Amino acid sequence: FSRFVPHIKARYDYGVLIFILTFSLVSVSGYRVDKILELAHQRLATIIVGGAICMIISIFVCPVWAGADLHNLVAANIEKLASFLEGFGGEFFKFSEDGGSAVVSKDEKSFLQGYKSVLNTKTMEESLANFAWWEPRHGRFRFRHPWKQYLKIGVVARQCAYKFEALNAHINSDIQAPSEFHRKIQEPCTKISTESGKALKELASAIKTMTHPSSAETHIENSKIAVDELKTALKAASVLGKADLLEIIPVVTIASILIDINKCVEEIADSICELSHLAHFKNVESPEKPPQLLHRGTVKPVVDGDHGNGESDGDCA
Repeated sequence: FSRFVPHIKARYDYGVLIFILTFSLVSVSGYRVDKILELAHQRLATIIVGGAICMIISIFVCPVWAGADLHNLVAANIEKLASFLEGFGGEFFKFSEDGGSAVVSKDEKSFLQGYKSVLNTKTMEESLANFAWWEPRHGRFRFRHPWKQYLKIGVVARQCAYKFEALNAHINSDIQAPSEFHRKIQEPCTKISTESGKALKELASAIKTMTHPSSAETHIENSKIAVDELKTALKAASVLGKADLLEIIPVVTIASILIDINKCVEEIADSICELSHLAHFKNVESPEKPPQLLHRGTVKPVVDGDHGNGESDGDCA
């Protein structure tokens, strides 16, 4: 009945199952009183020898580490999300010179479908995290490595991927000629998408190299600035109220989803920042600090507000 306890079932289910089988085998053979101890000894020796062979092969002959697989899986999922955002900003808001929208073929959009695999990785992540808990210190992973933090990152990444489903529906739909309102919010929407994608790529790179993700702060700040610009454009459009309502609704929906995605990217950054502290990622001096100051100087309307956000994000450096 110990298998019904969730904690034991999650980590010790296989061991408990082997114990039940061994106990049942010995109990059934109870009529052979003179050989019970010998049978139990043989069964125990078989388990020890088999376990030792598996450990030797898995560690020295053909090492397979669930921790490394989980580490690479989470980083790959973040990269897939980044590819979608960069592709969405570059393709959906790309218009031709004559005022029509650019037609994007299915082949050109194939790289935008990678995020769908992120939606189905929950079971694999939980299984790898459970196996990694049993592994000894190996490679870059120390003893008591925070494997549970990878699961938190995976949860936030899947929440972000679900929001991509709505954006993907707009990509697959027929894109009509852009309205004047569409043109006004094109620049901030493109900036949110591309900067968030760059931030996710930096975060994925930080996980792979096990370094503090300080280089992603610039892109996150730029996406926040673009969100403020987008909100200002939406407020201005609501005051004017000259455009056709049916024409505005799809574009406003996309803008709203992008704002939500920007929040998800910030949550992913916070989770990876927490992982970097728990796992003691190494510090790397970012060569992008001088360009960061120059880039902020180009956005005059929000220079004062940008310094206030720097304190909360600076904890990750």
